[in-house]
Amino acid sequence: MIIGDDWFTKSMFINTLSRNEQIKTQMADTNTDFSKLFTTVLNEIMQKELPSSNTPALQSFVDHMQSNNLNYSNSISNVGLPNMTNNTNEQLRYQSISSEKINQILDGKLKGMGEAFVRAGQKYNVNPALLTAIAQHETGNGSSKAAYIKNNVAGMMGKNGLKSYSSIEESIMDMARNISKNYLGIGFTSIAKIAEKYAPIGAGNDPNGLNNHWVNGVSQFFGHLKV
Repeated sequence: MIIGDDWFTKSMFINTLSRNEQIKTQMADTNTDFSKLFTTVLNEIMQKELPSSNTPALQSFVDHMQSNNLNYSNSISNVGLPNMTNNTNEQLRYQSISSEKINQILDGKLKGMGEAFVRAGQKYNVNPALLTAIAQHETGNGSSKAAYIKNNVAGMMGKNGLKSYSSIEESIMDMARNISKNYLGIGFTSIAKIAEKYAPIGAGNDPNGLNNHWVNGVSQFFGHLKV
């Protein structure tokens, strides 16, 4: 079993690592014993993330890793977590991408807005792929009531609640301004870090716990555009 080729396992790692502050602290410590850290992550996944029917398979994988004395730290680095290790401030800043490529994956109220994402990214020095990914996740790829009724594609809030815009492009521009100034501009270097402020878990305006899925959702949309 190769972790990097298994989407489900990768998702479990992403979810576990993004929520567990202790693990993130250990990853930042250069003296961390990665064999112990890797086991900790797997154990948490087995106990909290996976249905019981999947536990034997994952336990077999753990046993295989241990019995063959594989390099745990290399295994972690090869998982390819978009929100923990592969996103940097530089990658989230403006990078050239064609509006045609963006338009291929947009639907609903976002359909045909590829050029708007590119213009907003250029103006505010934000990767258009990041802006697109946030809008896709926030609106269900252009299908949300907020997008249709208020032209709000980024979940942007104002004094009176969810903001209203005169157009989808205006909403995209406002999102780009906000991300550039209040996130990338103050050193938020990953999608996971952005989420801590943009979509914090347990927020009072998130009674259904949708913010729990923000990092994974945005990361997946972002990854599709980077391929």
